Amino acid sequence: MTDTYDKDAFAGRCIALPESRQLDVLAALFERRGATVRRCPLVSIHDTPDQQAVHQWLTNFIADPTIRDLVLLTGEGARRLIEAAERFGVKAAFIEKLKRIRLIARGPKPGRTLKAWDIHPQIQAKIPTSQGVIETLQEMADLGPRIGVVLYGSEPNRPLIQAIAALGRQSAAVAPYIYASESEAAAVADLIHDMAQGKIDALAFTSQPQFKRMQSVAEKYGKQDELTTGLGLTHIAAIGPVMADYLREQGVRVDVMPEERYFMKPLVDALSEYLNRSMAMH
Repeated sequence: MTDTYDKDAFAGRCIALPESRQLDVLAALFERRGATVRRCPLVSIHDTPDQQAVHQWLTNFIADPTIRDLVLLTGEGARRLIEAAERFGVKAAFIEKLKRIRLIARGPKPGRTLKAWDIHPQIQAKIPTSQGVIETLQEMADLGPRIGVVLYGSEPNRPLIQAIAALGRQSAAVAPYIYASESEAAAVADLIHDMAQGKIDALAFTSQPQFKRMQSVAEKYGKQDELTTGLGLTHIAAIGPVMADYLREQGVRVDVMPEERYFMKPLVDALSEYLNRSMAMH
């Protein structure tokens, strides 16, 4: 099927992208349609410095017959665990265990990541949130004695861990990666300034740490008012309902969100349609 799109959909518009992991891919989708892209990666992702803990978790996970279920909160966590298993020489055993047990995914990303190894989660939470995972676990009558949990960054996710304990099960959690806010703060401050000046047409958010980083830089540079002004002047896009709900909780107006598929291309399509519709109204 040929991919059709309006190559001038974003002509004359400046789109700011705080995406970190797939910045080049997302930027290219906008640039193909004529946008000027303002790249400002707000967060970067690294393997956790506590590799000994990851190694120990992998060893225990592979050997423990009581772990028959594994909760995967992100595709990033799944990928980094397999990479760690390879470094520690247990990749084959780890993948064999993943194929043998039941995988419970928060959303679609773990499945897309694991597809490369022909691994497919059997269950996906109806709502792609930690609460959605909790509700899914509560509906399962055949959970094993211990439940593995691959965490989201370094967030301990106490509600999920406590919910597992309330079900009479033990949790075996691992945090294979961390978020590191290493981008130049000055570049983020400049983006906030330009937003407040009305120089940015739209800003597309794909993860919560991106907004948290903007907030922290605004506080550090005394630009809280500029950030509020800029968010009010800039069209704000969110990649999906979880991101949109989070932004609204922070008092941010969300103008654009894909209706059904919460990936990068639908986000670009939705923003293109919204901006063209807004221009036609004016």
